[in-house]
Amino acid sequence: MLLENKVALITGAGQGIGRATAVRFAQDGAKLVIADVDEAGLAETKAACGDVEVTVVVGSVAARDDAQKMVDAAVAGYGRLDILINNAGITRDGLTARIKDGEPRFMSDEKWDAVLEVNLKGTWLCSQIASIPMIRQKYGRIVNTASVSALGNFGQANYAASKAGVIGVTKTLALEWARYGIAVNAVAPGGTKTRMTAAIPEAIMGGLLKKIPYRRLAEPKEIAAVHAFLASDEASYITGQVIFADGGQTTGA
Repeated sequence: MLLENKVALITGAGQGIGRATAVRFAQDGAKLVIADVDEAGLAETKAACGDVEVTVVVGSVAARDDAQKMVDAAVAGYGRLDILINNAGITRDGLTARIKDGEPRFMSDEKWDAVLEVNLKGTWLCSQIASIPMIRQKYGRIVNTASVSALGNFGQANYAASKAGVIGVTKTLALEWARYGIAVNAVAPGGTKTRMTAAIPEAIMGGLLKKIPYRRLAEPKEIAAVHAFLASDEASYITGQVIFADGGQTTGA
């Protein structure tokens, strides 16, 4: 199996791509630590993984103590940490600035800070802490979650900035940690069938699909398959890269 006996920590595993990745990794033989702020969602994910070793950690990737708890659960429970999938992320959409009824309206500081805290700081924090056991064992695979929105997306200045930042962090950490045998890459999904995209109005969804050559959203398991490849030894000479799993959206077709 692709990930047999590997120990993987997956954040944002309570739903969507995170859950699909946990299920895929379980099928591929990994031992799992799954983390999220959604305790009920984690219970559902654990059940979906079947009869494999799964440790559940409830916490926020943006809190250092929680991130440390996630990594410690892997090392204490399984003796090592081979793979980190930084999947946790949120959106808080809104226009940066506009005028309504003659008055200026701005994206709030709270919306900006919340998205950068989870998506960018959380990725950096979990990577930083996970790197210590990986450095000690001279082996590791870190896969971060960027997005096609890193290239810019209407009404998502905060989200786009966070995901562009993830790409920068990915490439920098790849340079810093290659000497320790740690590969750091990112997946940049396009529109994917998750709770997040389910809330998109039909008219807007129609416009989005027109931008995708495949004319459909990705299934979460299709993104999970990219995670599995990058986390495996099949990708042993790949680091510092961003794979756009977007149905061709960013080709300009």
